[in-house]
Amino acid sequence: MVQKPATIQDVARKANVSTATVSRVLTSPARVAPETRETVLGAIRATGYRVNLAARNLRMQRAGAVLVLIPDLRIPFYSGLLAGISEGFAGSEYAVLISDTNTNPLKTETLAGYFSDGRVDGAICLDGKITQTSLDLCTAQGADKHIVFLCEWAESTDFPVIASDNAEGARLAMRHLFELGHRRIAHVTGPEGNVLTTARRQGMMDERTSLGLPASSEHIIRGDFSLDSGHAAARRILAMAERPTAVFCSADMVAFGLIAGLEAGGLKVPHDISVVGFDDIEMAEFSIPALTTIRQDRNVLGRRSAEALLQRLANPNTPRTTEPLVPVELVIRDSTAPPPA
Repeated sequence: MVQKPATIQDVARKANVSTATVSRVLTSPARVAPETRETVLGAIRATGYRVNLAARNLRMQRAGAVLVLIPDLRIPFYSGLLAGISEGFAGSEYAVLISDTNTNPLKTETLAGYFSDGRVDGAICLDGKITQTSLDLCTAQGADKHIVFLCEWAESTDFPVIASDNAEGARLAMRHLFELGHRRIAHVTGPEGNVLTTARRQGMMDERTSLGLPASSEHIIRGDFSLDSGHAAARRILAMAERPTAVFCSADMVAFGLIAGLEAGGLKVPHDISVVGFDDIEMAEFSIPALTTIRQDRNVLGRRSAEALLQRLANPNTPRTTEPLVPVELVIRDSTAPPPA
């Protein structure tokens, strides 16, 4: 004989309380006295009662899901962020859905449609290329209160942003190379128009000024956070009459492509030229040579974005505050050394 699943009435009888009290423990535990709360939780465990989330979500007119918009799931950097986001939502009543905006680009009305169709309650956006019109549509229906940007952001909007101190990371990289004795330091940027490209380039330029280093336009090379752009930058450097003795790359993937290209052209890293990356993805520690880089705490970034969104979902009228930047760290490994004599 199949045993019937426990009901909220079974829990109430077991705990000797009303069903309203059981409901409050499940939805607003802070409103219930600690002793009563523990009694009800014990009754839930004893009866094996499980909340019918589908019914609750329908009653509360919510989807019970949040959307994470990723620019390109093939990029290893995002794995650590997703792990942090998953941790942040663990224990909540929200499922995490992922959309790759590289393989499935958002149309103007798509993001707002996710909200108006009742498919999601909130969104964490890692794609800074979302159009102003798309965000305006979200704002018009009040969904802007349920959107948080992570790492990248749309500059002309006023959404909460969880991000690392990108400019400080660039300053740390430049200072490290300067202290090793390098004076001709090149920089391979991220894609033009990207907010991370701007922040890291500005930090790099500010530190140059602070250290009294000249900024040769030839040594500022446009990239796009990819292996290919690093490899292309290596060809540019190999063809220079006056090569840099060190290169600060806007991302670890760029650094890996650069090192491969330089070594294919006969230059050894770091014997002939030093290389610094940005991100500290898992491969950085195990590449040859192991990569000196700027570490972003991706787990903390992901968790903070989840916490910020949960707070806004619980109280959509939470005042907009400026989120503190997550600190970065210089990790020194084998790809940097003093310049050749």
